[in-house]
Amino acid sequence: MIKILLSLLILFVSLDANEVNIYTHRHYPSDKILFKKFTKETGIKVNVVQANSDQIMKRLEEEGKYTPADLLLTVDVGRLYYAKEKGLFQSIHSKFLEEVIPSHLRDKEGYWFGVTKRARVLVYNVDEPIALSTYEALASEKYKDAILTQTSSNIYNQSLLASIISHKGEKEAKAWAKNVTDNFARKPTGGDRDQMRALAAGIAKVAIVNTYYVGQLLHSKNFSDKAVAQMIAIFFPNQGGNERGTHINISGIGVTKYAKNKENAIKFIEFLCSPEAQEIFTSVNFEYPVNKNVAPSKLLQSWGSFKEDNIELYKLGENNAKAVKIFNEVGWN
Repeated sequence: MIKILLSLLILFVSLDANEVNIYTHRHYPSDKILFKKFTKETGIKVNVVQANSDQIMKRLEEEGKYTPADLLLTVDVGRLYYAKEKGLFQSIHSKFLEEVIPSHLRDKEGYWFGVTKRARVLVYNVDEPIALSTYEALASEKYKDAILTQTSSNIYNQSLLASIISHKGEKEAKAWAKNVTDNFARKPTGGDRDQMRALAAGIAKVAIVNTYYVGQLLHSKNFSDKAVAQMIAIFFPNQGGNERGTHINISGIGVTKYAKNKENAIKFIEFLCSPEAQEIFTSVNFEYPVNKNVAPSKLLQSWGSFKEDNIELYKLGENNAKAVKIFNEVGWN
């Protein structure tokens, strides 16, 4: 908290028309590259305060109309939905954004926009292949003691369950969550990269992870992490003819309700969704582009094309509370 306050005092001691102020939960090299590139191309200074999502949200709420923030950049649509519901965003209009971003990846009223996509997939050890098909199939007894994933407090898992609630209803989603919990190889611990390390170590047969973490391991400076990634294969669930497709989520951004530099903020969002910026996201941080005219990087293409679930993402936010309740009831800790 003290660190954030100091950052605010240093970064936002003065506000002028030639800057844009960002609160962000993201912490990737791709973003630093883009902040600098935006300033170089536009002359607009980018001021950044970085903290975890809960801290950023709380600060925006507490600061109210006195906030220096023009933009909130975070991960997972559940957080974007929450920010909109709390009145932390304002609606904006951009013909460019509406043309290049598919409608299900942005708020219909213009309160938030996806800037990257990430798929939540199944991965397995290439030396121990396992028959995989759908997320729903993970509830089968044949996956007893075979599954690795993060805790129920993880927003990515909450959104995955929220998507199942949206498609299948609460009753079926609860049964799925209970059976998957019974199939855990160990108590959930660590992040997605930890699940892949455990998978490579033979602790389980399959893990639920976001694709970009596979890319991060492959490009890690740590030799052992690179070795782990080379042992991992990606499987995109729910690809059958009548299946809905693989679950995706986004990193996204919105203009704050009390933005002092609204025009600069809109320019920044449009820049993040430009072909130039989208190519940096996909090649540096291994995320899928939201701009429908931009192709994924060669690495992502090497994993194969897939059908993605095109559910309206706001529904994941709507069902987040139900997902959390189900997780608690079934003991997915």
